[in-house]
Amino acid sequence: MILDRVQKSPTRARRTLVAAASATAVLLGLTACTGGGTATSDSTPVAGGTLTYASGDAEPTCLDPHVGGNYPQALLSTQYIEMLTGLDRDRKPTPALATSWTTSDDGKTLTFDLRKDVTFSDGTPFDAAAVVANIEHVQDPATASSTGYLALQSIAKATATDDHTVTLALSRPDSALLESFSQPWVGMESPKALQRAQATNCESPVGTGPFTVTGWQHGDRVTLARNASYTPLSGSTKPRLDGITWRFLPDSTSRYAALRSGQVDVIDNAQPDQLESASTKGAIRDLDAPRPGASNRLELNSGHGVFRDESVRKAFIAGAEIDPGLKSLFLGTAKRSSSVLSSVEPAAYSDPALFEYSPSTAERLLDEAGWKVGSDGVREKDGKRLTVTFPVSTNQSVPAERSLFQQVQASEKAVGFDVRLEELDLSSWYAALAANEYDVVSAPYTKVGPDVLRILYDSASIEPAPSGYFANLAQLDDPTVDDLLQRAARTADGDDRADLYRQAQQRILASGTVLPLYDQQNHFLYRSAVHDIQTTSVSTPWFGTAWIAR
Repeated sequence: MILDRVQKSPTRARRTLVAAASATAVLLGLTACTGGGTATSDSTPVAGGTLTYASGDAEPTCLDPHVGGNYPQALLSTQYIEMLTGLDRDRKPTPALATSWTTSDDGKTLTFDLRKDVTFSDGTPFDAAAVVANIEHVQDPATASSTGYLALQSIAKATATDDHTVTLALSRPDSALLESFSQPWVGMESPKALQRAQATNCESPVGTGPFTVTGWQHGDRVTLARNASYTPLSGSTKPRLDGITWRFLPDSTSRYAALRSGQVDVIDNAQPDQLESASTKGAIRDLDAPRPGASNRLELNSGHGVFRDESVRKAFIAGAEIDPGLKSLFLGTAKRSSSVLSSVEPAAYSDPALFEYSPSTAERLLDEAGWKVGSDGVREKDGKRLTVTFPVSTNQSVPAERSLFQQVQASEKAVGFDVRLEELDLSSWYAALAANEYDVVSAPYTKVGPDVLRILYDSASIEPAPSGYFANLAQLDDPTVDDLLQRAARTADGDDRADLYRQAQQRILASGTVLPLYDQQNHFLYRSAVHDIQTTSVSTPWFGTAWIAR
């Protein structure tokens, strides 16, 4: 809870939260409690060498995470961009580029004190003017931000009070803002670099992190070099690696083979059988870092087509057989969820009874809604078939998940739904969502803290961000949910905030617009020669202290 450590005094006009900028606090800001945590070693570190990372996620279209704002950008950008805050192991904000902060009694003014010893890799000082420039860049519609834009909506104006103090005037109290500032999508970039054309900045954004972007061979790799002028946010450890080669290998079999042969050192998007073969002492090891924010779930589009009818939505949920496929396809690496939030989030609320497989319930609800079984088993009503369009992003859904969707398709067919799976690349998938050409969709969304619920289910999020992406894909339009989420965003008291989020989740789950599946999978396999990988607040691996044994 963000403001739990506010020190209250009746003689003071302000409530102040000052988090000591100790080495431990800042380190925890980089290594949030994300399941696996860190991959460490008792061996003596050595310097030098290039780490090769192979990603199965989509290649970013822009290396500046302010633009758009998806997870592939976060994976890369946390190597060269740093944030104002971090999270500790209890997922509470800690200092990073900001050393402390104060919040006014009405919650509408937030003031940051900043580090004075940090520069961007292009030599530009990190100061209050740089923070103002970054906030304005995220909020500028021309930047076409989505994740960052939605995270900073409460900021009405940012002002450099002095060289190392920034004051944020908020349009409303925002209990999630300190959490939001731990995310790379609002990370700090050189204001000098931001003045370049967007296309140029997309090729080589400039941060304060341990590495710098030195080249991008589109369709193949991004190369990073050690930032010789890097100022560690904790301790005194400078980057040990000479650099990182970040390759894009979409085929999971090829990616894993490259890891086993030693051609690459770390991979993401590992498959369940590959995870099963990893061990804590073997040549290949697993860093399990579940993502914060939302669970992996299906969103049922209540603003379009057959799912405008709540009974049909609930029939679909009852007719979806999840557990057998989850068990057989994921080999014990994924646990069934009945929450819209990741289990990493302390505020997550679950209700398994709402998501029990019951084909008889599905058939009854469809009968009552007037959908009659046709000659081929697909139900019909008023001359229309019970067709459900389900676009699937091949970049975001691993093969095991796509097989799970096929099993759901089969179980839905048994009760009368014609589910049409459409496998699309990421850009085509985004286009289908923007055109409202979907009835159900799996849409992972990563954001630190339970405020992700506001972004995903407040009716205001049916309208698109400047990037064109809208996050409320269920198109849930419920004034009670809106009120609960907006009150939670304004509430500083931790217990009251958690209760409001619990009530909101109960109502969202009961609406029949969401079918939770499992936590967002986030496993990184690495060779045993790689040591001291850490993870960030959004569960990306961080190589600022990593080294390779030779």
